[in-house]
Amino acid sequence: MQFHHHGYVSGDPRIQPAAGVGVDRPAELPEKVDVLIVGTGPAGMLTAAQLSQFPDITTRIVERRDSRLAIGQADGIQARSVETFQAFGFAEEITAEAYRISEMCFWRPDPEDPSRIVRSGRALDDPHGISEFPHLIVNQARVLDYFARVMANAPTRMAPDYGFEFRGLEVDDAAEYPVTVTLLHTAGPKEGTERTVKAKYVVGADGARSQVRQSIGSTLKGDKANHAWGVMDILANTDFPDIRTKCAIQSSNGGSILLIPREGGHLFRMYVDLGVVPEDDNGAVRKTTIDQIIATANGILAPYTLDVRNVAWHSVYEVGHRLTDRFDDVLPEDLGTRTPRVFITGDACHTHSAKAGQGMNVSMQDGFNIGWKLGHVLDGRSPEALLSTYSAERQVVAKNLIDFDKEWSTLMAKKPEEFENPSDLEDFYVRTAEFPAGFMTQYTPSMLIAEQTHQDLASGFPIGKRFKSATVQRVCDTNRVHLGHQATADGRWRIYVFADAPAAGAPSAVTVLAEWLDNAPDSPLAAMPAGSDRDAWFDVKVIYQQEHADLDLNRVPAVFKPQVGPFQLNDLSKVYGLDPASDIFAERGISRDGAVVVVRPDQYVANVLPLTATAELADFFAPLLPARQAQH
Repeated sequence: MQFHHHGYVSGDPRIQPAAGVGVDRPAELPEKVDVLIVGTGPAGMLTAAQLSQFPDITTRIVERRDSRLAIGQADGIQARSVETFQAFGFAEEITAEAYRISEMCFWRPDPEDPSRIVRSGRALDDPHGISEFPHLIVNQARVLDYFARVMANAPTRMAPDYGFEFRGLEVDDAAEYPVTVTLLHTAGPKEGTERTVKAKYVVGADGARSQVRQSIGSTLKGDKANHAWGVMDILANTDFPDIRTKCAIQSSNGGSILLIPREGGHLFRMYVDLGVVPEDDNGAVRKTTIDQIIATANGILAPYTLDVRNVAWHSVYEVGHRLTDRFDDVLPEDLGTRTPRVFITGDACHTHSAKAGQGMNVSMQDGFNIGWKLGHVLDGRSPEALLSTYSAERQVVAKNLIDFDKEWSTLMAKKPEEFENPSDLEDFYVRTAEFPAGFMTQYTPSMLIAEQTHQDLASGFPIGKRFKSATVQRVCDTNRVHLGHQATADGRWRIYVFADAPAAGAPSAVTVLAEWLDNAPDSPLAAMPAGSDRDAWFDVKVIYQQEHADLDLNRVPAVFKPQVGPFQLNDLSKVYGLDPASDIFAERGISRDGAVVVVRPDQYVANVLPLTATAELADFFAPLLPARQAQH
């Protein structure tokens, strides 16, 4: 975290100075906004947290409840999400209060006495070292609290507007504020009355029964599977030995349990198999009582017993896999001819079972994706064409999620005798570990993702996948740090320059590239408005092949030490050498001739290029930047 560059800071450095629309932010919901977000779930709050970093963009987020969420249904936090929390500044705090999943146990009927269950295997949660971040379990409400703090501490001083229910919208593309939204007051002195808000863009994050989705004529399509599950968060005593370990439990009676320990050392969640739902059920399974769920769980756990002392929350649901065909308001026949004005995120566009722990995580990545894109367009950094990439990218991710969840849910519902191999469930868990961890997403070529022409220059940074961090040593203070952790969710592009062999200051390709970045009219840095900090839109970092003691900061090109803030102080934190214990070039397959790795604001690798490919770098950024480039 950097601070003091605007002057001495004596208070909490996480609280940024108010700026732009945050200086005199009105308490009341204004009549006109740039972005209106509907729903304070994970997707909506992350979108808001991202947009809160843009001081000149008026964003408001409305919620029909009259206050914050107290108990959330979602609780699984995959490693990819913790990476995202790192960018927003609260990964360490939320990890400290969460339950950390390190291993999963598998239980099956005892071959010698099928009326009893026995442990049949164990598997590491991250057997392949996919991420330095853990897999966590923490209440969704706490995740939302942290995003609310990010918003409150941001320059815009954003906070949710509670007590507003979405009723409908109309779009007039010719208007300055094309979307007119009708809201209903659900709390306070104006309860029961309607009001309108005009917006340039609307983001629907209002759940599986999304009214925003309905307002744009989109529907969830798919199957409602005929299998029911009871889920309960409970405090209980038990002699089951793995009660504080994630478990998949299958019994001889065909029932199964997915056990998820919760944060705090005592609470745990059980997904309890309630069996096949008859076609003529007419909703009867949803009337299953908590006592019936507990009794079913005890039957599955035999010979172990479960003595429930307190039920924090419970529900019954049927597994359904449904998806919308578009995540914005542009009809197929209008693709490429009009700008999307309304977007839907999270459960509003994809629903599935909860047992793979994906819902909240994928929803947050929806929010990260659309958040920075709206920020760039409204801030004048990118053309409106950028917004069409949201639906194109995230619809594919949601489809892959549903395909994965169908397979996992089917396996969990199988009877033990239906498996060809007793270890099939465990094998699937290990084989597909990268998917539930959140790292299988790979965006395909588009205006935001380059072809893999030069992928061999940095094979460990696959184009289209998230930037996988590794350790380096910062030259200015000699600290060993994770390179990826130095990037915050501030809406900036990252350009990582991995230097060729010569040391700083010696004639080299990186020296020529630095000169081009700093001074060429077709450099992406030349697109920034006159008077802005040199790193306002692009965070350019250099990683040398030497250790820090062999590098002289005074010989490092100026573009890697930009002057920032009102006092134009040199930022020395962007220059790195090798970590003596871990060579990032070797770990990530980076060519010793060097490479440029371009990373999007949402942490996905957009391009890999040779150090000499200035024309290709200019061509890549040209359609993503303002057409008229201001000169410094």
